Amino acid sequence: MKKVVIAYSGGLDTSYCAKYLSEEENFEVHAVSVNTGGFSEEEIEKIGSNAKKIGAATYKNIDAVSSFYNKVVKYLIYGNVLKNNTYPLSVSAERIVQALEIINYAKETGAEYIAHGSTGAGNDQVRFDMIFQLIAPNIKIITPIRDKKLTRQEEIDYLKSKGVEMNWEKAKYSVNKGLWGTSVGGAETLTSEKPLPEEAYPSQLKEKEPQQITLGFTKGEFTSLNGKENAPEKNIQLLEEIAKQYAIGRDIHVGDTIIGIKGRVGFEAAAAQIIIKSHHLLEKHTLSKWQLQHKDYLANWYGTHLHEGQYLEPVMRDLEAFLESSQKQVTGEVYVSLHPYRFQLDGIRSDFDLMNSGFGKYGEENNAWTADDAKGFIKILSNSGKIYQYVKEKG
Repeated sequence: MKKVVIAYSGGLDTSYCAKYLSEEENFEVHAVSVNTGGFSEEEIEKIGSNAKKIGAATYKNIDAVSSFYNKVVKYLIYGNVLKNNTYPLSVSAERIVQALEIINYAKETGAEYIAHGSTGAGNDQVRFDMIFQLIAPNIKIITPIRDKKLTRQEEIDYLKSKGVEMNWEKAKYSVNKGLWGTSVGGAETLTSEKPLPEEAYPSQLKEKEPQQITLGFTKGEFTSLNGKENAPEKNIQLLEEIAKQYAIGRDIHVGDTIIGIKGRVGFEAAAAQIIIKSHHLLEKHTLSKWQLQHKDYLANWYGTHLHEGQYLEPVMRDLEAFLESSQKQVTGEVYVSLHPYRFQLDGIRSDFDLMNSGFGKYGEENNAWTADDAKGFIKILSNSGKIYQYVKEKG
């Protein structure tokens, strides 16, 4: 039998692929899921069991949480990356690491084929295909849903006809959970005007009493939560467990897809949004004016390239080097208050806080220059404007 390794999450799309390829195309299906922070041990066991029931010969789960953090997430934090000032690249970021792990597994097992459940109208098809083609161009890529132009309802109807049992009500929404957030897509996100219903979001409001938490950063990395140190990826998960009780981090992202059409997707990313905003606040206190300015556009390019599947482009390593270098003094604590559906940045404490200099206090006093120094500085600073106004009025 022909051996195919399938990127398997256990959702509707990948369940369809596993069933179709094993039963209709006579493939020996080897299902692989990559845990980038979205699966518990119980969920992994259930996914593996379902994969074999559907028709997979084997199932393997690859733990890539630390790899995902070290290869991608820490640079998204360094860069305060929010696509279109909204989306923390929850799914697009993890797809890169998933593709890398899956194609390496396919090479190790000697598979001639590799499959994924992407449609022909989204970004994931580009991310998966590009990574697969760059690393293993001889392995053939199979995409049943893209090739057959299937709707979600057609997939549901097929699986029902084959006796496959799933939570069909839940299958109406495409939910992808990971370390850096959860995306939610459904009929509403195919429109421009409809919001996602409350029940579509995996996390519901449970905590209404505000609380203050403390995020500790060491050279830009999230190294402690409420004074307790852990690996950054562990702190992200711990923060998510606290903040999701407040239903924080919900939004709908609207953006330009890689293939040129507009797209809309809902998401919840409580930890990601709190960390990015907290880290950015700490940077405002500890980085210079020009560091902040140049970081802003370089980080935006990093996020754009990552979002569009260009992780293996050499310039990404150059941008990562810049982002890491910028974090040498981004160390301190950030105080954040959590409230239902929102959070508030209260302040920071850092030994590298540039507000603590002895030169002056904004709007209050100056210790390093005289009034005449200030007048002379402003007079020279005005020269270019004076020349422009003079020439304009003379003409």
